[in-house]
Amino acid sequence: MAALLTIKNLRVQFGAFPAVDGVDLRLDAGDLLAIVGESGSGKSVTMLALMGLIDAPGRVTADALEFQGRDMLRMSAAERRKIIGREIACVFQDALSSLNPSYSVGFQIGEVLRVHLGLRGAALKRRVIELLELVEIPDAARRAEAYPHQLSGGMNQRVMIAMAIACGPKLLIADEPTTALDVTIQAQIMALLLRLQAEQGMGLLLITHDLAVVAEMAEAAESARAGSNQVAVMYAGQVIETGAAPAIFEAPKHPYTAALLAAIPEHNRGAQRLAALPGIVPGALDRPVGCLLAPRCGQVQPRCQSERPALLTGVRCFFPLTRNSEHV
Repeated sequence: MAALLTIKNLRVQFGAFPAVDGVDLRLDAGDLLAIVGESGSGKSVTMLALMGLIDAPGRVTADALEFQGRDMLRMSAAERRKIIGREIACVFQDALSSLNPSYSVGFQIGEVLRVHLGLRGAALKRRVIELLELVEIPDAARRAEAYPHQLSGGMNQRVMIAMAIACGPKLLIADEPTTALDVTIQAQIMALLLRLQAEQGMGLLLITHDLAVVAEMAEAAESARAGSNQVAVMYAGQVIETGAAPAIFEAPKHPYTAALLAAIPEHNRGAQRLAALPGIVPGALDRPVGCLLAPRCGQVQPRCQSERPALLTGVRCFFPLTRNSEHV
């Protein structure tokens, strides 16, 4: 049986700069895959490539970029439009800028239903209200007439989720879905995504920079359903560690994963300073010859500076950490 999503050797180039550099990912129906990394790691660009949203001068190549066995790279724009928004849906990170301020939220949800399912009239209005109720928006009939600026950030994010699940997608991509929301609302949105995934049997691909969010979601998903919970850590366009949650949090193998975990505030209670990884993700002009993390890694050795490691047994590192290793 074909995987829901298969990505092999995906590359996205902007000129000579590899924004995504040989990424391999797989997601099965009903599973959760979290892609984690700092801003500039290539997480969102990977998903934009999947949806055909990389414009010139960007160039996308892959050995495989398949959704349910269908080649997303070779299909026409018209064929892709039938899939994106219906079978593959995305919740973007800033709901207020993603929604159109000139139309009510009900109209915008209805537009998805009109385009992909052909709904009209009373059936359309009824389905819009059902979707708003499904994402736990109170007084749904009245809120459907509201404009984005009249709703809170959390409510607008729920509207985005309602739009995304309107056609019963098989794959839901959540790109930093809790950005700019307070902690209480973040937890509610994450719980909502997990509930909808469990009820509708969707594959859920979560993109985030926050490992704490992934750990909480994986723990909640573990107790709620039987699906697999996987994590892929990205750095500078490459997947540098993959593993099952929560095992990857308990025993990270890559120094970068360990550094991300060490920076979680809960792990710094009683410390004078929050643990931090020095430096920034390399760009087009400062890409190292060897391991891409070498200039920032506290465990760097001469080999790391001259050779680039491959992803072997789930980790891209010549000197992976063990349970007794010190974190970066």
